[in-house]
Amino acid sequence: MKEPLEFNHKKQCGLWLILIGIVLIISVIFGGKFLVNPFLFLIGYYASFFAVNVNKKVREKLSQGSISKKQIRVIYLSIAALFILMLCIASPFIPGWHWRQIWLGVLMATAIHFFLWFFIHGWSMVALGIVCVVIAAMGYIFASLPISVICIADAAVKLICGAYLLFIAKPSKFVPKLAK
Repeated sequence: MKEPLEFNHKKQCGLWLILIGIVLIISVIFGGKFLVNPFLFLIGYYASFFAVNVNKKVREKLSQGSISKKQIRVIYLSIAALFILMLCIASPFIPGWHWRQIWLGVLMATAIHFFLWFFIHGWSMVALGIVCVVIAAMGYIFASLPISVICIADAAVKLICGAYLLFIAKPSKFVPKLAK
């Protein structure tokens, strides 16, 4: 029998998404020639990462149960996947400094990597991934749509999903069905 997945760290993920949404909005406001300020974004990203995901006190306070070793491996896999996806989707535009394409690539890579987070936080990550993929795709499809609008929409979705996970969502389980 396959072991069930327990999703006990939704609050931690919610706080992380809220902080990243805020960081993205601030980075857009001060974007300048970069459209989204990469320096503010990276500083905010890593500060938020360490504040929420590395800080043991915060993790313990927000945790509602244990996490399996398999889930921890998926966390590392998803982080690696995020950077590989960014390398594949966004980095081809770095030599020409095509900031719109770079940021769309970052948003798309992030959206895709959310699907792996199903194994850590459940179905809400699949929903978040789908919505964020659609938002990034709109940026590719509608070239006249300002990147600031795309980024603010992406940030808003992260803020809403983050608030849901932090304040409303409860721990849950996923029990895989056996193939017959």
